[in-house]
Amino acid sequence: MKKGLLALSPLLVFVVLYLVTSIVAGDFYKVPITVAFLTASIYAVAITRGKLRRRINVFSRGAGTPEMMLMIWIFILAGAFANSAKQMGAIDATVNLTLWLLPSEMLLAGLFIAACFISLSIGTSVGTIVALTPIAAGVAQQTGADIAMVVAVVVGGSFFGDNLSFISDTTIIATQTQGCKTSDKFRVNSFIVAPAAVLILCIYVYMGLDVAAPATIPEVNVWKVVPYLVVLITAIFGVNVMVVLTVGIVLTGIIGLLDGSFGFYDWLGAMGGGIVSMGELIIITMLAGGLLEVIKHNGGIDFIITRLTRRISGKRGGELAIAGLVSIVNLCTANNTVAIITVGGIARKIGEKYGLDPRKCASLLDTFSCTVQGLIPYGAQVLMAAGLAAVNPVMIVPRLYYPMAIGLSALIAIMLRYPRRYS
Repeated sequence: MKKGLLALSPLLVFVVLYLVTSIVAGDFYKVPITVAFLTASIYAVAITRGKLRRRINVFSRGAGTPEMMLMIWIFILAGAFANSAKQMGAIDATVNLTLWLLPSEMLLAGLFIAACFISLSIGTSVGTIVALTPIAAGVAQQTGADIAMVVAVVVGGSFFGDNLSFISDTTIIATQTQGCKTSDKFRVNSFIVAPAAVLILCIYVYMGLDVAAPATIPEVNVWKVVPYLVVLITAIFGVNVMVVLTVGIVLTGIIGLLDGSFGFYDWLGAMGGGIVSMGELIIITMLAGGLLEVIKHNGGIDFIITRLTRRISGKRGGELAIAGLVSIVNLCTANNTVAIITVGGIARKIGEKYGLDPRKCASLLDTFSCTVQGLIPYGAQVLMAAGLAAVNPVMIVPRLYYPMAIGLSALIAIMLRYPRRYS
């Protein structure tokens, strides 16, 4: 018992340090999460028995596994693609196209679809919120609609792609930690969240019948949407994610150069800036991998699985344990990516113990982390949207119907053993 708690104590150090210091600071993004991971990692190495070099080797083995290196490769390519596409004007073009396609009497539903499509294409909820929230806020002011409601529609839709996109960091980490393909996880995840998406869309159709569409829409440059469309289509057909991202990077360069959006060196600079922007996530990934390897080496993972699952019977209980783990960690860290990184290894062990399908485990990790992240007022997405729209984040949270719906849908999927093929 004592040995198991000691082995798990580095995880407790990380959570307490990050949570307490953030509460004291009054800002969950003022305290660098890398510092919290570094402190916990140093502590983990310090309490491990054996020679210092051997202890460091254990940590390094976890930080540099082939799975970790593959994940980092994908992060680098995703950063280069996302930023080069942004500099080329792909986000603005995608936003303008989706707004141009909106039926005038379906503004809320149309904004939801736009947020879903953009987030699915670019793989980030924050990027979608930054792109659409100013437009949503302006539309609300022009039409007299509830600004918190309109902004919540965008935030909710942004989690559609965060949860499902092939290039989303949560999808990448969830699939890598569970050892399954992104295309397989996409199929299972779609079965779970599709009913929720359709339900919320119908609600927005009804709610938006009396809201008028904006009078003017910026000019649409369809060519700039092509990189996102190609990335989305090739990923759906199961092309390797590294190939998909590489093709996307090349397309942004070709279209941007031909269009005159940027010069050759500007393109290289955009890619470099995107790669650098992934630096913190890469560092977090390596520190988390090393930290969990030390905890595993000291018997902590076996201890937590034994304790967590000793009263669990069957697959349903195992899936509930995974859902609970990632939700609790997400509440403490206010970061769904970090939550999945932190509990991914443990979730895989639980899956192996109870014979769970890794594709469904990855889907549950991603879905429950997105649910919690979408409903905490101190999460980056809600704070970002509230700041851009100049509203209180607490006003947005009760209107975030989609994160609520996918959480409920995932819980029902566990209880009813759905989808049967993957349960």
